[in-house]
Amino acid sequence: MWNIFRSRDGGREPDREAAQIDRTREDRVAKSKLVHIVDSVPALDDHEGPLVMVQVLDGFLDAGNASVRAAQHMVEASVSAPVVATFDVDAFHDYRARRPPVTFARDHYEDYEAPRLVVRLLRDTGGTPYLLLHGPEPDNRWEAFARAVRDVVERFEVDTVISLGSVPMAVPHTRPMTLTHHANNPDLLTVESPWNGELRVPSSAQVLVELRLGDWGRDAVGFVAHIPHYLAQLDYPHASVALLEQVELAGRLTIDLTTLRQEAATRDAEIAGYLEENAEVAEVVHALERQYDAFQRAEDEGSNLLAPNQPLPTGEELGREFERFLAGLDDDGDDPERPTP
Repeated sequence: MWNIFRSRDGGREPDREAAQIDRTREDRVAKSKLVHIVDSVPALDDHEGPLVMVQVLDGFLDAGNASVRAAQHMVEASVSAPVVATFDVDAFHDYRARRPPVTFARDHYEDYEAPRLVVRLLRDTGGTPYLLLHGPEPDNRWEAFARAVRDVVERFEVDTVISLGSVPMAVPHTRPMTLTHHANNPDLLTVESPWNGELRVPSSAQVLVELRLGDWGRDAVGFVAHIPHYLAQLDYPHASVALLEQVELAGRLTIDLTTLRQEAATRDAEIAGYLEENAEVAEVVHALERQYDAFQRAEDEGSNLLAPNQPLPTGEELGREFERFLAGLDDDGDDPERPTP
């Protein structure tokens, strides 16, 4: 589903007209009742300058746990993280599809982990405030959710919404991290897109929010990290670092990434150690490196992007070999010296 391309011709005007009709209809209704916004936030009321809001919704665009780990790090790196808006999660969450965990302690239940979809007020290392919308991706009522997000954007006069995501790709972990940059305003794009034509992909609540904000004249940008598909089930902090570096640039923020970079170095060392002990797996990764390098050379030379006689390893091929790696990281075992992921 990630490799079906369409031409750029036609078919967009009816969608644009429908969006205009929807927007006019929504302008006549009251503010959303699906989000509660704190009445007074002095830190923002007194703030001068642009304000950004980072959006990270857990569930779909999160290969390698990259975007959720990035959101967690932003909260950890801030001196405080008060909630300034709370969404009615009961209206959006499918509890039977994603059952929240609860602890059974001997003869009773406790510590029910209720899902929360909130907006927090954070500060970067220089004290600049910014917002973080995070929590489980809504399972339903996406249009209503987008309108609720608009209420938050308007209440706090947010200038730009920055969305983070990550998807599995046929790329080796030994090469520079690549990302896809997208925006609802072409003036916000800072790099040329690597994609030609159109790519039909499954949608998400984050995608719809970006589209609707564009309909309502609000800027939204996003970054999607490309995770090596054979590591998509692992925590991959290297991608979290890459995403937050883009947040720093797009939001003009400074975030201390020291601990994340340490996590990334530890993970890289674990992977390198495993490859040294498993030559068969290492060769599969080397084949992916050769394909990647051939692609880059072709890009630089403007020639055919497909390297001859070098088939791309599939996710299944790499995944089978890395199952033992994943199992080893999940199993504490008896070796106290084995690093913890």
